[in-house]
Amino acid sequence: MYNYPYPRPMVTTDIVLFRESVKVMKLLLIERANEPFKGCWAFPGGFVDENEDLESAAHRELQEETGLTGMELRQCCTVGTPGRDPRGHTISVVYTGSCPLEHSEVTAADDAAKAAWFPLDTLPKLAFDHAAILAQVRSELTQEKHDGTE
Repeated sequence: MYNYPYPRPMVTTDIVLFRESVKVMKLLLIERANEPFKGCWAFPGGFVDENEDLESAAHRELQEETGLTGMELRQCCTVGTPGRDPRGHTISVVYTGSCPLEHSEVTAADDAAKAAWFPLDTLPKLAFDHAAILAQVRSELTQEKHDGTE
């Protein structure tokens, strides 16, 4: 195997999952059980394992942290701003989806202390750069609706 002399960033997936509940759009968040940002709320997600497909990693992390399975996810954007993760240069592939109300019960596990749905207009402060990612996702989804490409 050839080793490149270049540093390799870490790769994660983040899942931005929405649910409509009584005409109120909600967002799924997990409370981080570990540093960095222990006790803060964030998107479900985590590191991609070696030789793991990106979408498989997103589904695995969603299941491990919230218990949700079978969600239809689509790749939305990729973020890699240096400094976004205090553990080192991390590139995150962001997936988005919508969870049917009847399948939206969540149970925190793995490295999530809690998992809960929050109304979009009353979100807690988010860990990492997740507030900026959410703004980007919402902008892209709004643009898709406007363009009729949804």
